[in-house]
Amino acid sequence: MLLHLSTWQEVEAYLARSTGIIIPIGSTEQHGPTGLIGTDAICAEAIAKGVGDSTDAIVAPTINVGMALHHTAFPGSMSLRPSTMILVIRDYVTSLAKAGFRKFFFINGHGGNVATLKAAFSETYDYLSDLGISHSVQCVVSNWYMCGSVYKLAKELYGDQEGSHATPSEVALTQYVYPDSIKTAPLIEPVARGHRIYGAIDFRDRYPDGRMGSNPALATPEHGKQLYELAVKEISSSYLEFLATN
Repeated sequence: MLLHLSTWQEVEAYLARSTGIIIPIGSTEQHGPTGLIGTDAICAEAIAKGVGDSTDAIVAPTINVGMALHHTAFPGSMSLRPSTMILVIRDYVTSLAKAGFRKFFFINGHGGNVATLKAAFSETYDYLSDLGISHSVQCVVSNWYMCGSVYKLAKELYGDQEGSHATPSEVALTQYVYPDSIKTAPLIEPVARGHRIYGAIDFRDRYPDGRMGSNPALATPEHGKQLYELAVKEISSSYLEFLATN
């Protein structure tokens, strides 16, 4: 059930049986020569819809732009500042909490969002305390790429060529979701890896084609289907466990 394709009456009826909602969040940033700029949001949205179907949960509109300041030296990348993203999350949750939602399950596709999401949850709880509902609102984040089954398969398929950005696993998932948008391009070898990141210009200097230790040429739509199914199964179980906790 997609929130943006529902009427308010349908949402009201849903709230009579569940106060849980799934919120996909990703990023709009470069993903190397063959990765789509929307990769992180595409992956989070696809998996969130799958989990929603599996668990009969409502799925909110995807938050497509995340905290990706370190990618902004590459054309097309967009970012929220951490302070802005905290307010976006706070306002999303507050709006939905006023309607009666209490269990907020974020499915995340971008590692750069994690720290800011956790800070946003803390600020949101404090903000909601003035509304008298903070004690019953709970927010968690599930990073699809860190699912045990997904991580295991990615290592089996790609080994140390999985890398940590513009990975073949996430590229494979986008190929499965958008088979008509598969990209090919020459890759610089050897690929850069292991450098610390000190801002956008430094990132591009150290990782000139945008990849971090990865070989996305290994990705296939068939791999993407396998990864998608594993993620949906594992995260569906996590979501139901979250709903069952006090």
